[in-house]
Amino acid sequence: MSPLESYEFNSIFQTFLHFEIGLLTILNPIAASAIMLSLINQPTNEKEIKRVAKRTSITVLIASLCIVIFGELILKMFGINVYSIKVIGGIILMLISIRMVQGEIIETTRHSTEERKEAKEREDISVIPLAIPVLVGPGTMATLLVFKIKTQSLLDLVALFLAIIVATIVVYISLKNATIFVKVLKITGLKIITRIMGLIVGAIASQFIIAGIKSLWQLY
Repeated sequence: MSPLESYEFNSIFQTFLHFEIGLLTILNPIAASAIMLSLINQPTNEKEIKRVAKRTSITVLIASLCIVIFGELILKMFGINVYSIKVIGGIILMLISIRMVQGEIIETTRHSTEERKEAKEREDISVIPLAIPVLVGPGTMATLLVFKIKTQSLLDLVALFLAIIVATIVVYISLKNATIFVKVLKITGLKIITRIMGLIVGAIASQFIIAGIKSLWQLY
């Protein structure tokens, strides 16, 4: 491998790693695993958990790809500046990160007692509310849109698609092994992980806000 090829590979790998860390921290699949167990009708069984994990992961993958492919087009239809999305996306992520740092098990959206009861009564909770909006909520949507805006080349876009696929696989593994995670980590462990991820989300949010404001300032 020539020095130029080595440099390009390292650059693409760093881009992929940046996308992957951002997606996994905002998706927070381990916390989603605990939420899934709270929504599945008791008593749970491995076959049911595996089915829900598979359908949820497929939904997350399709929804994420649709956001990346069509999100920017929809923004242009409404005349929304892409830099404005960076700012509002960063603010949304900052609010989520504050809740995460406080140790909350993030559901991306809050559910009332009635909504939880309704979710349990549904035959299938894999698409709604588990995939959308628990996993793919406002924070995930904003993150994907900003990541798409940041892609500068075809290789960057490939790195983003690959990051989405890998993140979906991680979500599937986490949901499939939900009972193990909850038993081993317990509530204290889940809160520690959530706090650590909250710090990372907050750092990403700060970058989004600063970059967005800077671009808008230069534009106007």
